[in-house]
Amino acid sequence: HVQLVESGGGSVQAGGSLNVSCLFSSHTYCMGWFRQAPGKAREGVAIIERNGPITYADSVRGRFTISKDSRGKTIDLQMNRLKVEDTAMYYCAARLRGVRRCTLVDSEYPDWGQGTQVTVS
Repeated sequence: HVQLVESGGGSVQAGGSLNVSCLFSSHTYCMGWFRQAPGKAREGVAIIERNGPITYADSVRGRFTISKDSRGKTIDLQMNRLKVEDTAMYYCAARLRGVRRCTLVDSEYPDWGQGTQVTVS
């Protein structure tokens, strides 16, 4: 399994910005961010594939940007125009084995980080 470590969470005012990062112990095929608010199901936020294709949840498209570094071992999620409803624990996830398409379905990701809290008020 891949080990993942998130960083960069915190508290911001609505309309503000925040960046969270995830460091992987090895290269992966699918990489992305999920989030879970209290009493809510975990939902996919953004996914980036090894070769570059990106998928966003409708709720964040146009506000969030996912990217990876040239090493393919770090991903960032730049969150702009944050809303109160974006408040959640944000989890980094990865899939080592390749698939035809990387999706926002959490069950397809074997490896997870511990999470970083994002609070918008």
